[in-house]
Amino acid sequence: MADKCSEGLLNGAVPGEQGKQEKSVKRGNWGNQIEFVLTSVGYAVGLGNVWRFPYLCYRNGGGAFMFPYFIMLVFCGIPLFFMELSFGQFASQGCLGVWRVSPMFKGVGYGMMVVSTYIGIYYNVVICIAFYYFFVSMTRVLPWTYCSNPWNTPDCVGVLDGNLSSRAALNISQLLNTTQKRTSPSEEYWRRYVLNLSDDIGNLGEVRLPLLGCLGVSWVVVFLCLIKGVKSSGKVVYFTATFPYVVLTILFVRGITLEGAVTGIMYYLTPQWDKILNAKVWGDAASQIFYSLGCAWGGLITMASYNKFNNNCYRDSIIISITNCATSVYAGFVIFSILGFMANHLGVDVSKVADHGPGLAFVAYPEALTLLPISPLWSILFFFMLILLGLGTQFCLLETLVTAIVDEVGNEWIIRKKTFVTLGVAVAGFLLGVPLTTQAGIYWLLLMDNYAASFSLVVISCIMCVAIMYIYGHRNYFKDIEMMLGFPPPLFFQICWRFISPAIIFFILVFTVIQYRPISYNDYVYPTWAISIGFLMALSSVICIPIYAIYKVCRSEGDTLLERLKNATKASKDWGPALPEHRSGRYAPAFSPSTESHLEVQPLQPEKGQSEAAAASPVQGSNGSAHSQDSRL
Repeated sequence: MADKCSEGLLNGAVPGEQGKQEKSVKRGNWGNQIEFVLTSVGYAVGLGNVWRFPYLCYRNGGGAFMFPYFIMLVFCGIPLFFMELSFGQFASQGCLGVWRVSPMFKGVGYGMMVVSTYIGIYYNVVICIAFYYFFVSMTRVLPWTYCSNPWNTPDCVGVLDGNLSSRAALNISQLLNTTQKRTSPSEEYWRRYVLNLSDDIGNLGEVRLPLLGCLGVSWVVVFLCLIKGVKSSGKVVYFTATFPYVVLTILFVRGITLEGAVTGIMYYLTPQWDKILNAKVWGDAASQIFYSLGCAWGGLITMASYNKFNNNCYRDSIIISITNCATSVYAGFVIFSILGFMANHLGVDVSKVADHGPGLAFVAYPEALTLLPISPLWSILFFFMLILLGLGTQFCLLETLVTAIVDEVGNEWIIRKKTFVTLGVAVAGFLLGVPLTTQAGIYWLLLMDNYAASFSLVVISCIMCVAIMYIYGHRNYFKDIEMMLGFPPPLFFQICWRFISPAIIFFILVFTVIQYRPISYNDYVYPTWAISIGFLMALSSVICIPIYAIYKVCRSEGDTLLERLKNATKASKDWGPALPEHRSGRYAPAFSPSTESHLEVQPLQPEKGQSEAAAASPVQGSNGSAHSQDSRL
């Protein structure tokens, strides 16, 4: 009994409130607030912080890029982050259940699920490639060090090949600066051995069995970490969310001690103030903030739904957002110190070796690591860091889908069998990821990355802001937050939510459309049919919103279209805090007539009357739907 009481207190319950304890135990809660913060940091801080932000920074004016970057963080990033956390925490529901706030917009939740599905499929493929590099780094000599391997071509020139004389080493510089014909051992290892790249996206070729095996490993790891939902993943993040910072620090200390490191860092930070007037710089800053924080994926809503009702998510949103952006800046020092060293070794400009995306993670940086003493050690550390960064995001993507399914079905059976739901989603994710391990897999991966999770996220986020602030009503939402936190959102956030953040989101959308260029991979230009598939993937998440809205309006009561619209957008009766003891004020359950009659007939038994009143009042079910516990009904 004492154990049950202590468990209830840990989940935010007080002794004697059995309903709250049962609800918390059924759905699950974070063991403590540190688990939530670490999970959210692991979710927000991903591969993009390492392989995208540093490249954007140096390309858009170095240190000058920091100015629009932090402006966008303050006016768009943190407000949106706070909105999603408070949204999920108030209702204690996933990305589908929260739309009881305005049922017509439940399609936004389905759109979030579709986006999380796409990202979850290809993100784990990137993790599996990191696993592969991690395993092959466990050798005395890294396999991409020399050009003497069967997969190498005559164009391959390695910086450490034994047959290079000092004169040949100078020729590397000439090749880099003039003919551009030189290919590095790491690039040929990546393209000709790891991927065994085909010549066209339609030519799938064979499945790369080593990658398939690593994909299986990565999905097994993700499943085992989520086998008990947030109870198990909350313990894992103590390591997965913190150790990458240890590795970053080790690589940073090693990097800044190398010759040429200062040149690389200066290349990364030197401000070019004239670029601040360029709209593209501001667009890149806004886009990077938006995508980096994971807004509109559904993950933030899901993670916050496992919080205690009165948790200070306002504080958490500021801590997590700033940590995410600080990590991006810190990672830039780690990347460019090593790239500066490599450029100095080759005698070329840093821009010749700088890259982003998979090209940085699996070609440029690994080649630079071959120049270091004990290179396998640094390679193991680097790829282990990439694995942990990826897993932190993947945990939340999978939990988002599982939570949405379980909350939507909501009966006792599926809550008890949540582990099997997690297993089913993981198996489906593995099978859907198999085509990405073929010889044309990288083409499909980049297609999904560029289209499935690009402008559709901006549309979803914009509609979410409008639905909460203008359909549900900003005054109602501010009162909800005050009821939850004990204070209304600061005036700054009220203004951002209503005006500034939606305007910035709209700017990102317009910028994305204006800057659109058909996707390409190195010299390969994607065919029209492949780009069409990309647009269909992007539309598949957005189209959920109007389809569900039409369905809901048709199913709503009312004689006229206007009445149906009003009923479809009006908050459901079961919208509000999930636990009965938090449903106060306008969410307080009304007494039924039968209860009142019992209270009048039995005035000498107040305890019995109170218990029957509590039994007859609506109680929140496992899926959040209200039902009566009065057995006579």
